[in-house]
Amino acid sequence: MSRRKSKGKGGEKVRASFRKKHEQRRRKGDVTRAFLAQEESLHDTPQSERVSGKGELSRKRTVRGARIESRETGGFEVLPDVDLSMCVEGCVLAVHGLKSRVRLADGRLIECTTRRLLKTLSTDERHVVVAGDRVMVRPAGEREGVIERIEPRTTALARTVRGRRHVLVANIEQMFVIGSLAQPVLKPNLIDRFLVAAEAYGIVPIICLNKVDLVDPADFEPTAGVYGQLGYRVLFLSATTGEGTERLRERMVGHRSVVVGQSGVGKSSLLNAVEPGLGLRVRAVSRESEKGRHTTTTAQLVELQSGGHILDTPGIRQWQLWDVEPHELAGFFRDLRPYVSHCRFPDCTHIHEDGCAVKEAVANGQIDLRRYDSYCHLHRGD
Repeated sequence: MSRRKSKGKGGEKVRASFRKKHEQRRRKGDVTRAFLAQEESLHDTPQSERVSGKGELSRKRTVRGARIESRETGGFEVLPDVDLSMCVEGCVLAVHGLKSRVRLADGRLIECTTRRLLKTLSTDERHVVVAGDRVMVRPAGEREGVIERIEPRTTALARTVRGRRHVLVANIEQMFVIGSLAQPVLKPNLIDRFLVAAEAYGIVPIICLNKVDLVDPADFEPTAGVYGQLGYRVLFLSATTGEGTERLRERMVGHRSVVVGQSGVGKSSLLNAVEPGLGLRVRAVSRESEKGRHTTTTAQLVELQSGGHILDTPGIRQWQLWDVEPHELAGFFRDLRPYVSHCRFPDCTHIHEDGCAVKEAVANGQIDLRRYDSYCHLHRGD
């Protein structure tokens, strides 16, 4: 990432896009109808309107800072200038409404608000600050402060929610995709969506199949074998009996990781088993629907005594990919990727075309049929 150093209050001037203000134009529309209804009163109506670059309707402003390239999105972002002599580095542990819980570099834990400039910058994101963000904080007392700047993210796990980018966590290396073998039942298609996100955002995925104590593991070895042949690491676990939790702990040491999965698969229970005394809240699966109940309500960063950090996330029942175009999708499926370049047509969707190498590989048993079906669902936007 190319990045310029901050120069305190004397930073460079850059043009930044801001959110539109919710203000009405001074000149109302429908002039013709008003003219026919009340001709005399229109003599005082302004006949023109000037919108300058510095007017109330402008979305551009000049701020002091730097325009840097983002490794996370590949685009550019504005890094506002701050007075470093007044700020302390910190890491966001969790976000609750307008407040963020931040651990400063000196170990202090404080509650922070977010600088207005950061909240008004134009962005596709639902939330400006997320768990895992590295920030510059201006302390305001012993237990309060203001987030003055969000440092550029190396990675971010994001999905689409109501047409906007929803970043769950930032600056992570590994993703533990938790699936349940029973109560609730395993959803391989949801696992596939997480794997595509990991491939797209440069995060190392590890598949964890929990509640092995409730089933015969041999019934799920074919599913695990498909993922294993693709190079994904698969762990069979039980938060109840502790089976496999030592291997899970070893994978977490020295890394910043996130656990994801639908409600009820046992994400918090596994973390409690890995880190005794952690005390994350857990709830039993509903007996009526056999679905999980939302217990974890917000992503939170936890420091492990054995070394490393883990981000626990709320349960997710559906996952709509962000910034992954249909024509890019096959490149994020490890089993489809080798055949893409052998298709007859360069813009092949691998669904209905003749001469498709991917479809031929499915027919020959070289690509798992369920995985191909998962690709088709994602390509259609289901």
